[in-house]
This record gives sequence, structure tokens and C-alpha cells, in this order.
Amino acid sequence: MNNEWMIETHAQEETEALGKALAQILPLGGVVALRGDLAAGKTCFVRGMASVYATGGAVHSPTFTLVNQYGESPRLYHVDLYRLSGPDEIADLGYEELFEPDGVCAVEWAERADVLLPNKRLDVYFEHAGMDVRRIRFVDNGLLPPGWQAGMGQALVK
Repeated sequence: MNNEWMIETHAQEETEALGKALAQILPLGGVVALRGDLAAGKTCFVRGMASVYATGGAVHSPTFTLVNQYGESPRLYHVDLYRLSGPDEIADLGYEELFEPDGVCAVEWAERADVLLPNKRLDVYFEHAGMDVRRIRFVDNGLLPPGWQAGMGQALVK
């Protein structure tokens, strides 16, 4: 079974569309581990995800609050671990509550919490590929339904 998929986006709107497409197929309780350099598209991707859970309001990195919530039922938990040094600090946040089945959780800078994340999750790797181009690689660890790649690919078809 092929659990990986890679795509390039050429504008913020495409990255958002990809996030929206993912949010529409994520099961409740799902965790999305976002990885990549600063300004590689992680928050833009989450903005697309949030559009499925809540309308209105700006989506930004919750760098100073660490966690933002969008929507009510279901809800999106948007976690940004950029300012934390590692698992010890993260454990103090009560992170387990973010993995509840009342929504989904998107974790930016997920590499800082690898030992705390559930094994069943989606890892998304963001990479700069020149100008506004982002190379985005998805690695499904048993979270997404069969055929998820086809649905995601349709997000960028005009």
C-alpha cells in the first residue's frame, strides 16, 4: 500500500486549497504533524484546514498562545511548538486533550514533540522550492482512508 504522496503548490491559494482538501477527509481525533522550515507554508496550509471548521477570523501561527482553536463541533486545534525546546515543556501543556475525538489537531514544528505524538497520524513535510513554490510531501501512518491521494490531487485541479 502506498502511504506517501508529493505535490508542488505555486501560490498561497493552492497551499490553502490543499489544507482544505485534507480537512475534508480527516477523521475525528486525527493528528497532522507539520514539518518544515520557517515560512515554508505550514500556517498557510492550516488556514485552509481552518476554513472547513470555522468561518471568518484570521488564521495565524499561535506562536505566543501556543494553541488556537477554530470551530465548535468538530473543532481544529492549531498548535505551534516553535518557541518550545522539547517534549518536557510540551508535556506541561496538557497536550493529551488536543488529541480528543471532538476534532483534529494540526501541530507545527512537530519534530519537537515526536515522542508525544500518536503513532497513527499524518506527517506533512514542507520545503521551499523557489519563489512561491512549495514542495509538500505527505506520509500517512494509518490515519487516512484508502485512495486519499486522488482526493487531495483534485484540490488543485482548476
